[in-house]
Amino acid sequence: MTTTFPARSYDFTAVGPARNLIGGEWRDPAAPGEKLDILNPRFGKAMSTVTLSGKADLDAAVKAGLAAFPAWREWPIRERAQVLYRLRELMVKNLDELSWLVSHENGKTFGESKAEVEKGIECVEYGCALPNIASGNQLEVSRGVACELVYEPLGVVAGITPFNFPMMVPLWMLPQALVGGNAFILKPSERVPLSTQRLGDLLAESGLPKGIFNIVQGGREIVEAICDHPGIKAVGFVGSTKVAKAVYGRASFEGKRALCLGGAKNHLVVVPDADVELTAENVVASFTGCAGQRCMAASVLLAVGKVDHILEKVREKAAKIVLGKDLGPVTTQAAKARITGYIDAAEKQGAKIVLDGRKGQAEAGGYWVGPTIIDHAKADMPAAREEIFGPVLTVVRVDTLEQALEIENSNPYGNASSVYTSSGDIAKRVMDRVEAGMCGVNVGVPVPREPFGFGGWNDSCFGHGNITGWDGYRFWTRQRKITSKWAVQKDQTWMS
Repeated sequence: MTTTFPARSYDFTAVGPARNLIGGEWRDPAAPGEKLDILNPRFGKAMSTVTLSGKADLDAAVKAGLAAFPAWREWPIRERAQVLYRLRELMVKNLDELSWLVSHENGKTFGESKAEVEKGIECVEYGCALPNIASGNQLEVSRGVACELVYEPLGVVAGITPFNFPMMVPLWMLPQALVGGNAFILKPSERVPLSTQRLGDLLAESGLPKGIFNIVQGGREIVEAICDHPGIKAVGFVGSTKVAKAVYGRASFEGKRALCLGGAKNHLVVVPDADVELTAENVVASFTGCAGQRCMAASVLLAVGKVDHILEKVREKAAKIVLGKDLGPVTTQAAKARITGYIDAAEKQGAKIVLDGRKGQAEAGGYWVGPTIIDHAKADMPAAREEIFGPVLTVVRVDTLEQALEIENSNPYGNASSVYTSSGDIAKRVMDRVEAGMCGVNVGVPVPREPFGFGGWNDSCFGHGNITGWDGYRFWTRQRKITSKWAVQKDQTWMS
């Protein structure tokens, strides 16, 4: 068991090292690899350490999962769901602790961290509901002949999760996979492994049998080993498009199920009839929330026609954001350099920096970038095409809605897109035509709430379906079709 996280403020707090959870025991790697610092981005210094694991540790986790799986799959689905009911209560009870832990290792503000944990709780609640949703169907298809559909677990499955939502993204996968009867191996981001350690403790306290949830700390070697290991039957991944595509290809080649979510370049279309106050508040929240380090953040604002009055209100509201209080740091010095590099390049290419956050600073030593708005950008500039993953909004001005849709649909990603308008006709035209899997009308972060599934299109998703909701349950299970005949038929059919 790990220790509870003691901090209840932003004050720097150091904790013990991250470890592996294998077969219900916390372990150090069998053959320790590189030792990395776990940084608190607010201060830019190490709050803990993690030692990267090797293939032997993953193999031990797979063996633990295989050993525990046969008994777990025999639990009735309602009894498996009871573990999640208890997990939910523990997460609610420890909400502040979990929120401060996310804040310290990721850099989010406390409010943003709390919202993340609460969204994770919502995902757990969906898992609690699965026994009422996942009942198989049965139908008498001929006289005396019945066909039945049941959902069976796959066995040992794995999830690879990113740094930006250390508590929520694992809970996109775990409820459906566990209630479905699988054993699960989690490879969290080596930047933020501490939140999932507490999750491991809470699952154990909730009554989850040893070996059903395992954690293996690691980097690229463990990701590749997960793709290759014959004992792992399915892989869920959330991260960059480059790695998502590689994981999908490698895991699929080995015959595994794979669902891999990648990056994004989300477009907000703003037309002149948009409500000024609603639009400005919403756009600012979208591009600055979580320091822009989320795949649903607004990245490009396509300004259609005469919308200077709206853009000025966006700038005014963004300028009032206080670093450290309203906006947290980005996660690393490298991330800060990459983000400011995009701003520098856009300025050199002729765009206008109407709000400049490059010199923003709150706590000394932290990795800070303030809200930044790049106006009069061209659609082919890197700042308008590539994922920046920071609190930066790039404004591209166009004359018509058709031009806006052409720019949106020409980008390779297909994660999210929104329109701000008071016209139902314009809203429908945009919603019918944008190349994005998650769309919003006057909503800048159109994240589907449970039970609606999360997932984009095109280069934002490799694999079929959504990672949350009902699609998630079907991904982590397989259908068994049973045809039964218990009575002698008086007539003859093709099933005789």
